[in-house]
Amino acid sequence: MSLLIVSLDNTVLNVALPSLQRDLHASVAGLQWTIDAYTLVIATLLMLAGSTADRIGRRRVFQTGLVVFTVASLLCSLAGSLPLLVAFRMLQAVGGSMLNPVAMSIITNTFTDPRERARAIGVWGGVVGISMAAGPLIGGLLVDSVSWRAIFWLNLPVGLAALLLTMRYIPESRAPKARRPDPVGQLLVIALFGSLTYAIIAAPDAGLTSPRIITFALIAVAALAGLIAYEPRRPEPLIDVRFFRSAPFSGATAIAVSAFVALGGFLFLSTLYLQGVRGMSALHAGLWMLPMAVLTLICAPLSGRLVSSRGPRFSLVFAGVTLTVGGALFAAFDMEKSNVTLLVGYVLFGLGFGFVNAPITNTAVSGMPRSQAGVAAAVASTSRQVGSTLGVAVIGAVLASGVDGAAYRSTFVEASRPAWWIMTGCGALVLVVGALTSGRWAQATARRTAERLEAPETVPMEAATRG
Repeated sequence: MSLLIVSLDNTVLNVALPSLQRDLHASVAGLQWTIDAYTLVIATLLMLAGSTADRIGRRRVFQTGLVVFTVASLLCSLAGSLPLLVAFRMLQAVGGSMLNPVAMSIITNTFTDPRERARAIGVWGGVVGISMAAGPLIGGLLVDSVSWRAIFWLNLPVGLAALLLTMRYIPESRAPKARRPDPVGQLLVIALFGSLTYAIIAAPDAGLTSPRIITFALIAVAALAGLIAYEPRRPEPLIDVRFFRSAPFSGATAIAVSAFVALGGFLFLSTLYLQGVRGMSALHAGLWMLPMAVLTLICAPLSGRLVSSRGPRFSLVFAGVTLTVGGALFAAFDMEKSNVTLLVGYVLFGLGFGFVNAPITNTAVSGMPRSQAGVAAAVASTSRQVGSTLGVAVIGAVLASGVDGAAYRSTFVEASRPAWWIMTGCGALVLVVGALTSGRWAQATARRTAERLEAPETVPMEAATRG
């Protein structure tokens, strides 16, 4: 349920972007910030939330996240201006950062058998498909019949129900020796992702050589250099670089970023095209995206079962092929100009997204000590959020630099062609990295890394007495 509201929030908001743009008089950059302010804050806080949950209690952090997310959703629905909406979206993200990595940590500590865990993660990941299927339809219906504000009301009953069920059924657990806080590392992560995203989004208007863009780019480079130099020296760093000695873990991180760059860019671009160029209503646009969403829903648990029985290679390679082919068809052959080819393109992306999520998650947590499950899961979740953030920032920037506001409809397809090539490259990276990091050599590096990271198992604590 926590994954549902977090992922539903983005899919619903994408459909509402044109309506929000008209109501709040937002530019393309403003629309980018309504999405990226959310994903950016989540990306910078996920690892902190995962380690905090390991230290003070996973259920406690999870409940706090549900409360913050639900209250912030109500505030988003009341926002009277774009800056207020962006601010409340950032508050939403603070709550959201406490949900997904902690939920994955709870799953990892509940399902200790690798096969059961892979299947459970497949079902859990299938909720992304549900949100993708329901989000555009529900969002389109609410936007057309009420307003874009109504999309945030969806989170209120689900968040409340999830909170009550958590209090009732989820036992408390924590790591016997969790990591200590790393404020310097946390500030460096915020500086890196924040300055990089700002530079990308602001570049089309300010220019690549403007002092403002160069300054933020230099801040990002300095923050990255600081992380590389500082984190390995800490006994308990925010980002444990030893995790990346495992080829499957490193591969899962790179694949997550690549796949979610494509996903974030795809949803952003498709929504603006269907409603801004073809003139569809929000509901009609949601119906067009339904085939992709349904395939994601069907393929996610299927991919989880394949990962549990055959390993991650088939799912990763299949996802890479379909994402690459789908992106190339849009980039080279203008698939969006025909209804049939547009549908084929959406089907290919649906297959790719459906198969890629389960192997990412399972590979990221497999072989890692359960005492550090929150941190390992948070790295995987952070990679997804970083990918989504960069996808919207880069694709939006490419589109903004090429589209003519006075001739929006006639210039959109040509302006979006470079964006589709970027998404094609992301699909190719999923294919190549997935093939290279899922063989015997990669598995051997994972075993050696697990031995170095071996720690006492997490000891679950009894939940409060059930009423």
